[in-house]
Amino acid sequence: MVGSGHLGTNGIVEPLPEDFDASAVIKEPVPPTVAESENVKRAIVLGKNVHTQCLEVTEPDADDEITGERDAYMASVLSKYKKSLTERTKHHLGYPYNLDFDYGALSQLQHFSINNLGDPFIESNYGVHSRQFEVGVLDWFAQLWEIEKDEYWGYMTNCGTEGNLHGILAGREVLPDGILYASQESHYSVFKAAHIYKMDCTTVKGAVDDLDLVIKTLEDTGFSRDKFYIHCDGALFGLMMPFVKLAPKVSFKKPIGSVSVSGHKFVGCPMRCGVQITTLEHINVLSNNVEYLASRDATIMGSRNGHAPIFLWKAGVGAMLNELSITVVFERPHDEEFVRKWQLACQRNIAHVVVMPNVTKGKLDGFLNELVEERAQCFKDGKFQQYCIASEVGEICCLCPLHKGK
Repeated sequence: MVGSGHLGTNGIVEPLPEDFDASAVIKEPVPPTVAESENVKRAIVLGKNVHTQCLEVTEPDADDEITGERDAYMASVLSKYKKSLTERTKHHLGYPYNLDFDYGALSQLQHFSINNLGDPFIESNYGVHSRQFEVGVLDWFAQLWEIEKDEYWGYMTNCGTEGNLHGILAGREVLPDGILYASQESHYSVFKAAHIYKMDCTTVKGAVDDLDLVIKTLEDTGFSRDKFYIHCDGALFGLMMPFVKLAPKVSFKKPIGSVSVSGHKFVGCPMRCGVQITTLEHINVLSNNVEYLASRDATIMGSRNGHAPIFLWKAGVGAMLNELSITVVFERPHDEEFVRKWQLACQRNIAHVVVMPNVTKGKLDGFLNELVEERAQCFKDGKFQQYCIASEVGEICCLCPLHKGK
């Protein structure tokens, strides 16, 4: 859930008041927080400077066509790059991307510059588009989230962040004098939209908000339907929850304003993409006719990837019965090289593994064996101490010296 409440043009994110009673809206007791094991704020470990290993762009020599040296060089570079991608894919666990897909049948379309610029429901003068596939994908999501074809509007975004930005934009237009409310656990794109760049936000724990509880809280505190706008950030789990028993249900039959998901995460797609769905009522305030396109536009981007809808249209979505999360949270490894090797997403004292469809038992076994070895080396001779993660996951799941055995 990206946020609920009033959304405003002033870009202000208002935290909950200090006297806010969490027990009034949270059914289960919250475990007591425990101070982190380190008093000093952890420095963010950044990746390597790519400028030190970038590939220089060179212009062809006059005799390149005769000698073929340039073609041979390009083939060598791409071969090494493919080998690197294959190796890195083997050790991918920390980010929610499904890497198990095969779209070989669509390679014949890579020769075309397919661009769905403008409104997906109205053709533009640019004829090399895939709107028929895009609208088919949108209709499928509209049915999934229970809104009629003649009541919704949507489009395929370039990523999940764009879906959040569009949802917040629509909410601002519906409630121009409102205030944006978002929890610290919200995706960082929410705070980018509000021009707050140093929020300590996270998506590491793979939490799923209780939409019904959010709506009930708003209604119980006196907000009528026309006084709030809820954007649901489905991201990864938005494509899982409809098929999971007892999971919170996202539906336009409830008083929500918009929903977005990422297409390249659970489904799997070689290019980044997403889906944004809202109501026609909400989108009308954003729509403008564009003579240059001979179409209407209410999207954020101008040009939009026309290949992505075809990939999602071909893939389909299979039903899976999982627990409410596929994100396993654990103590952050001390060895940053180990973190980079397995591409783990980390924050403070925790890291996580996202068990996507391409993650096999063999890959997990290999990871766990290496994790055990890494911990043994780090804890040898008291070089490092076990992190306390009680404040992140609760004391019962923390095995630091302070909480082990409690």
